[in-house]
Formats: sequence, C-alpha cells, structure tokens
Amino acid sequence: MIRAIFFDRDGVLNEEVGYLWEIEKFKWVDGAREAIKFCNERGLLAIVVTNQGGIARGLYMAREVDALHNFMQKSLSELGAHIDAFYYCPHHPEGIVEEFSVACECRKPKPGLILRACQDFKINPSEAILFGDSDRDIKAAEAAGLRAGIFFAGGNLLEVVRHHVEKAS
Repeated sequence: MIRAIFFDRDGVLNEEVGYLWEIEKFKWVDGAREAIKFCNERGLLAIVVTNQGGIARGLYMAREVDALHNFMQKSLSELGAHIDAFYYCPHHPEGIVEEFSVACECRKPKPGLILRACQDFKINPSEAILFGDSDRDIKAAEAAGLRAGIFFAGGNLLEVVRHHVEKAS
C-alpha cells in the first residue's frame, strides 16, 4: 500500500531551467498538475522535496522559494489539487551565504528532507514512492528506505505516476 508520493521539483513538476525562483520562468511539466490531483483523489500525500542550493549561493532568498511554492499551490487549486507540504534544503557546501554554506543531512542525496517529512506526517517509508530526475533523488529515496525511487526521464508525469502507483497497489 502506498500512502505518500514524494516529488523532486525542478525537472519533475516543473521544467528544468537552472536555478528557479522567478515565477515568470515557471512552467509545469506535462501532466504534473494532474499527477498531484491523482494523488489527492486517492488519499495519497503529495510532498515536494527539493534542493535549493541557490539560497546558499546567494542567487535568491528563502522568501522567493516560498513565493514560488505559493504560486504552485494557487495554480493547483484552480484544478482542485494541492501539495501537502514542501521541504527544501537551502544548503550548499560551496555557497557564499555563510549560514547556509554547510554540508548537511537534508541536501539530497542525503535523506534528511524525506525523513523529516516521514516524521512530520507519520509515514512509514516503505509506504512511499519518490519521483526524481537525478541519481541524487534516487539515492535519497534508497537511503530513506522508501518503497521505490522512480527515475522520471520526461514525458507525461500523470501517466508515469499512475503506472507506478497502480503497480504498487
């Protein structure tokens, strides 16, 4: 049984454009909003876990990430969908903003973001799947003990999520 779906953000929910904080550069991946709604309709938690090292690099601030996530929620609400929580890592060991320029346990491939969400929502990791577009996403899923880390190589996200959720049920 699957209880939660974790999504990486950039390259999975939205098109990859490098460091993204500007709402005007945001574009949903095909089927992404519908994939979130699919999760909502099945009682599955939809949780975003994303590295945001641009904060440590001084490219943008946490408030801009929060504003982008609020924009995503508003866009999803137009479809009757929502993301249950956003977890992001602001750290990068090569950053220039001192307080965020650290090696941490939350930057993927470390499992900290996923483990924190599992604790907050009382999710058994074996009842969760992560969809990511990089090796570090899949390694984080494995390190957290998730049921599966699924590599999303593009296409329609709804079709990919539906396939894997139904296969796991």
